[in-house]
Amino acid sequence: MSLWNRTHNLDRMTLPELVRAFFTYPPVLTYIALSIVSIGLVWRWMESPLPLIPAVAVSILVYPLVWYLLHRFVLHGRYLYKSRFTAAGWKRIHFDHHQDPHNLRVLFGALYTTLPTIGAITLPVGYLIAGPAGAAAAFATGLVTTIFYEFCHCVQHLNFAPKSKFLQRIKRLHLQHHFHNEQGNYGITNYAWDKLFGTYYGAARERQKSATVFNLGYTEDEALRYPWVAALSHGTRGDGNPRRFRVASSEN
Repeated sequence: MSLWNRTHNLDRMTLPELVRAFFTYPPVLTYIALSIVSIGLVWRWMESPLPLIPAVAVSILVYPLVWYLLHRFVLHGRYLYKSRFTAAGWKRIHFDHHQDPHNLRVLFGALYTTLPTIGAITLPVGYLIAGPAGAAAAFATGLVTTIFYEFCHCVQHLNFAPKSKFLQRIKRLHLQHHFHNEQGNYGITNYAWDKLFGTYYGAARERQKSATVFNLGYTEDEALRYPWVAALSHGTRGDGNPRRFRVASSEN
């Protein structure tokens, strides 16, 4: 685990370095291990592989929609930082990533949020379609999809020009979300829901530059009213400027 005792800046890493870091990161190893266990349970419980196909297919189709909704309305919502009970979680799972988009240590989702979400979405769907084997197959699908999403997410922030047209496209769209206007392009590998709900933009010129692209609306004024994230962060980043500002304590 010594590899993860230092900062990993994707803007300075090569693709081989990313692959090594990615497949030694504890949450990724957890996803892989749980995927293997789930596949083993599928093999043990299934009576026929045919009912598993729709369970897997529905899981693949639902995943982008769930991610879109969570990303847009929860992670980019402004209510989590307003409570001392949810501020630390919001800071860890999304605010820090927008503050420093190329920091690999805060790019990955936290297991205490990702695993319950994957389970809540895939297990009931799989069970309703194909019983216990279907639940295990759907859960394995969610885990593998998460690994794929996380790796693509890393590549989107890596100092690397992919040859794949698919990777080039999703990298461009995601970096616009981080550095131009965060109120759009919420997908990671799939932007169909952005197009459906009107949050897709293919080029920066199609949207005005956002004033909150780095701080997600957690401005200096907000930090004075709701100080918990700022206290944990020792300040926040102002958009368009890498400075850090100090915020007053909650007693002021």
